[in-house]
Amino acid sequence: MNTITACPLDCYDTCSIIYTDGKLKGLKEGFTQGFLCPHLNHYETFERIEKPRFKGEIITMDEALTHLVNIIKESKKTLHYRGNGNFALMQEVTDHFFSSYGATLTNGTLCDGAGEAGIIAGRGHNDIMTPQQIAKSEVVVFWGRNPHTTSSHFLPLLKDKKIIVIDPVKTKIAQTADLHVQIKPHGDAEFVMLLSRFLFIEGGIDKEFVKKYAPEYEEFYELTQTIRIKAVLDNIGATLGDIGKFLELVKDKKVAILCGVGIQKYLDGADVMRAIDAFGVLFGLFGKEGCGVSYLGFSKRGIDSPFILCEAKKVSKVDTKFGNFDTVFIQGSNPLNQMPNTSRVVEELQKVENIIYFGLYENQTSQMADLIIPAKTFLEKNDIRTSYSTHYMYEMPRQKVSEIGISEYELTKYLCDAFDVSLKNEEDYIAHFRSCAVKNEEGLLEVKGREKIAYENGFTTDNGKFLFLDELDSDRNESDELYLLTCKSATSLNSQFKTVQKVYLHPSLGYEENQLVEVSSSSGTVLLHVAFDERLREDCVLIYSGTNGVNMLTTSKKSYEGNSAVFQENKVKVTKA
Repeated sequence: MNTITACPLDCYDTCSIIYTDGKLKGLKEGFTQGFLCPHLNHYETFERIEKPRFKGEIITMDEALTHLVNIIKESKKTLHYRGNGNFALMQEVTDHFFSSYGATLTNGTLCDGAGEAGIIAGRGHNDIMTPQQIAKSEVVVFWGRNPHTTSSHFLPLLKDKKIIVIDPVKTKIAQTADLHVQIKPHGDAEFVMLLSRFLFIEGGIDKEFVKKYAPEYEEFYELTQTIRIKAVLDNIGATLGDIGKFLELVKDKKVAILCGVGIQKYLDGADVMRAIDAFGVLFGLFGKEGCGVSYLGFSKRGIDSPFILCEAKKVSKVDTKFGNFDTVFIQGSNPLNQMPNTSRVVEELQKVENIIYFGLYENQTSQMADLIIPAKTFLEKNDIRTSYSTHYMYEMPRQKVSEIGISEYELTKYLCDAFDVSLKNEEDYIAHFRSCAVKNEEGLLEVKGREKIAYENGFTTDNGKFLFLDELDSDRNESDELYLLTCKSATSLNSQFKTVQKVYLHPSLGYEENQLVEVSSSSGTVLLHVAFDERLREDCVLIYSGTNGVNMLTTSKKSYEGNSAVFQENKVKVTKA
């Protein structure tokens, strides 16, 4: 078989794939440009769960499904905790059953909710700069975003462009950038407010644009004047020269500001994103070719769910009280690694009578589960997906037959039959999703109703105008402890694939390479071996997302807006073990 499918992983690129002779290859045409990321290049080499288990004993799939039905029947309170281990749209079919049955679902996010909340508050809705628009830019700003790790297919778009990087880590892109501001973590809002202030001073604002779309811009200028220039610059590790060069590089240019999730992993993460948006508005970057401020887009915008989602009760995904439930069904997620405040999560899950894990790989959560049901890979089932960095819809037809695992639809059908819940044919649901898209001039599916140039028809707030911040939270943790960074790793995707068990420190901090140290915060402690990284600021500790134990250090608090985890809110101490 030799057909085109798409990557199921939860990342920017959404690669188009040709599966031929048992191998995955990147589609040469279009955005994928013929190459795949390391995860997909080795996708089928990672060991997966092949057999169901109950109470540690291997069982058949029929036995596993019978156990599942009996557990749900006997449970008084059931929680369905679903992640995005597979990002495709048919993964949501399980919500159809659990919602109809009366189980509790989750809301909120462990990833990007604060940033999106800030965007919606200012713009009205969250849209992105497509790769086609980024390619037309003259200057690209990577703000807390590392394309070599998280979006390598954007790199060919950068040829002959000026590059600015705002990041506490001297990433690979920062090493060759025209300007790198190695800012202190959580200093982004103050820095961009000063950029806005000097943009006013230098007469660089787009007056025609702001008068039409952001009439309260003068009140926002007054807010920027409340920031003490020298004190703030000294505190966040930036200079007047950085501001001057930034404004010089972007002057009279088509500018794309590409923001990563790291900027909003704080209680006030929404305000950070909104402050960056404000600079983009003042500079007139919205609704113009090759210009914009882009984050993770809302991948389901313009898509109506075909599933019956009753008014199910929902609990936060960030600080879920698992102990309130008899049964917890965990799908495509690893809460014992990915949720903040691991010690609390362990304590909560230990109270649960029945933990059911439905996924591809063994992990911390599967090790604690009572019933394990292996899933099918994206190659073994039919699906369809959208993306948060393009407007495309990608079909994902089955590429091979396998006796291993069960698909989300097949499992849901079994449950719906057992509990007399109505369910349409799988093909009907996929056809519904497909109907939300239309073929473009290149013959590719694009979600209907999305603008080729984001916000070319203006903002969608209640009054159609951009809404500026009216205050800035200046309450920062200024202790002598170190800032915790939880960046994405090049070898793993959250807790999937090849995780690294290291804590990265600047060599000047006085530890030895490979020395065992104790990293501690107000939430907990983890033991890790030291690896040196001269790219870090001396006041930072880097532990990659997915590292076993990293979330012993993080707090269960949620962002003020967006119901999102705040993984970088705690500061940490490092001591010899």
